[in-house]
Amino acid sequence: MGSLDGKNALVTGGTAGIGLASARALADAGAHVFLTGRNQSTIDAAVATIGPAATGVRSDVSDPAQLDAIVDAVTAHGGGLDVVFTNAGGGEFATLADTTVEHVNDTFTRNVAGTLFTVQKMLPLLNSGASVILAGSTAASRGVPSFGAYAASKAAVRSLGRTWAAELAERGIRVNTLVPGPIETPGLVGLAPAGGEQELLEQLTADVTLGRIGQPEEVAAAVVFLASAASSFMTGSELFVDGGEVQT
Repeated sequence: MGSLDGKNALVTGGTAGIGLASARALADAGAHVFLTGRNQSTIDAAVATIGPAATGVRSDVSDPAQLDAIVDAVTAHGGGLDVVFTNAGGGEFATLADTTVEHVNDTFTRNVAGTLFTVQKMLPLLNSGASVILAGSTAASRGVPSFGAYAASKAAVRSLGRTWAAELAERGIRVNTLVPGPIETPGLVGLAPAGGEQELLEQLTADVTLGRIGQPEEVAAAVVFLASAASSFMTGSELFVDGGEVQT
């Protein structure tokens, strides 16, 4: 038996990288996984790699109206939600001098508003004892040049997690923030200028105590831990999966 047998889980941004690895790991642990994305072809491809334990839903978390599609899919399946991993989000480099209103609005809409309204919309579906896992970032704990808006948005997510842990405790719902370090994903590599991907990975590796970039499956293992009863006495916490980037 898996640690999540009979459970239902939601992974936003679940078509690639950490999201897809987490959806697979949750399904392997016994959960039925609802994964979301913005492109139907990538959604279909992700579901195909998991099989019947996955349901794909086209939804952009930056548009609250599109979250209704997730609610409809979960309701049609039945059983509510036991796990929510708000993985969708992202950001781009911009120095203080180059930061625009559009850059800030886009970053905070995706990472903060997207997280907030996803959890809010799922509240009626959350079962007692459910685990909500928010995607943080080590950038929120470090001064990373040209990453100010992104870091600030992830610091806001961390703050929301603490507040929601207190608000939802009476329902038996736990809320924790998962903080990956540099993980080899399309999103991370995509931050580099054309031809500069390897240089970016080498720069990031220099800050990691373990001396290497992490893999999505290593973060996914932590997602399963936070989703399961193994973390039953954790809420309002930050769990760092960063190879020692921030901790040493």
